[in-house]
Amino acid sequence: MSRKLVRRLLQRTLPRHCLITDPVALKPYETDGLTAIRQPPWLVALPETESQVAAVLRICREHAVPVVPRGAGTGLSGGARPVEGGVVVGLSRLNKILEVDLDNCVACLQPGVRNLAISEAVAEHGLYYAPDPSSQIACSIGGNVAENSGGVHCLKYGLTVHNVVGLKVLMMTGEVLHLGGRGQELDGYDLLALMCGSEGMLGVVTEVWVKLLPVPPVKKVLLAAFAQVSAAAAAVSEIITAGLIPAGLEMMDRLAIQAAEAYVHAGYPLDAQAILLCELDGVAQEVEADAALVERLLRDLGAIDVQIADDPQAQARLWLGRKAAFPAVGRLAPDYYCMDGTIPRYRLAEVLQQIESLSVEYKLRVANVFHAGDGNLHPLILYDADIPGELEKAEAMGGRILELCVAAGGTITGEHGVGVEKLDQMCVQFNSDELEQFERLKAAFDPAGIANPGKAIPTLTRCAEIGGMHVHNGKLPFRNLERF
Repeated sequence: MSRKLVRRLLQRTLPRHCLITDPVALKPYETDGLTAIRQPPWLVALPETESQVAAVLRICREHAVPVVPRGAGTGLSGGARPVEGGVVVGLSRLNKILEVDLDNCVACLQPGVRNLAISEAVAEHGLYYAPDPSSQIACSIGGNVAENSGGVHCLKYGLTVHNVVGLKVLMMTGEVLHLGGRGQELDGYDLLALMCGSEGMLGVVTEVWVKLLPVPPVKKVLLAAFAQVSAAAAAVSEIITAGLIPAGLEMMDRLAIQAAEAYVHAGYPLDAQAILLCELDGVAQEVEADAALVERLLRDLGAIDVQIADDPQAQARLWLGRKAAFPAVGRLAPDYYCMDGTIPRYRLAEVLQQIESLSVEYKLRVANVFHAGDGNLHPLILYDADIPGELEKAEAMGGRILELCVAAGGTITGEHGVGVEKLDQMCVQFNSDELEQFERLKAAFDPAGIANPGKAIPTLTRCAEIGGMHVHNGKLPFRNLERF
């Protein structure tokens, strides 16, 4: 590959303002939201049309240049980290809502459309887009597809994969793949689901069709405070066991509560060891009955206080603390390391206790904020990168937490993806045959291996070097959880 030639070809293809080469201007593209892992990009292309995206991919394909697709840069696993000698293709300028089809309740979007902008655009029609990551004010729908993002309402309404009905994908081979669309049924393999969560390793998404749902006529939000984390965790399983599927069921521990309350003054009880936020929605009679049942369950399980918010302002206030939890925790320490793993709901108390033990072992505080209803944990490990060795300690502790999730019968990611952050833990969750199958699948879509290389799928050599292939000496890493 001749770098000079590729640069010259890109300069001929894109308007001057769509190609970044200045080292200072390139710095914001060194990483995504996972700021601890950085790699200076060689070039950043910011195409403004689909035809420009296709032209950039053609040049990169013909000259074997790696391509790293990038959305809004809010990802938390290093999936958009540049590859040495590669081109970062930012899709933020493809930000148009192409169509809103009210008859079929779907919308067609370019990948750079912000998540929240979808609901804002269709609010006048009484519709909205359900998946709502905490970063929804900034994150883009293309990035949501790449990471299969969730949000506080994913328990009832599903992840991105459950709300995307069509995609247009530019393949690295030069082909264009159309999947689904306006109510179109898919035959054969479920390639639409395959693309959701593929982290830009199979192609570049240029159009997304999403489901639009009617805004529920009635909502109630309950906040329950508990004197013990274990009691709050038990309440999660009891609510689901009772046959209820709340729109959202979130949990925060004391450190997260205190940080959020100091930051946004949401009205959280500061004496609680844990709180649950439970949102119920639907028709009035259904919501009233469900709210009465949930309140009774919460009090029977030891809730020391239960608040019920009926009006939108009070509900928004309660959710504001949860939505602002990540930036709020950032006020407690110079840095934090956000993890993302998923476990069976009924093991919440057990795993949280193990995380507390790891916190003591590593001498690093942890604030827990997570989607309790579907067991998606987000431990925030507090550290100071200016103290030698603390970043490494935080990373090591984060790896142990992910291995704990696997041992509990869960997985190393729920919605943040694998990226470069969790490559070692992929060796723990999957065996060599499974990893080889992942590689074969990628090769079928990207024979040249230029689409976001080095992400999500570890090499077998790497797994052998870390000694992490699925089990250690025939035993799971956490012996007390082997009974699962």
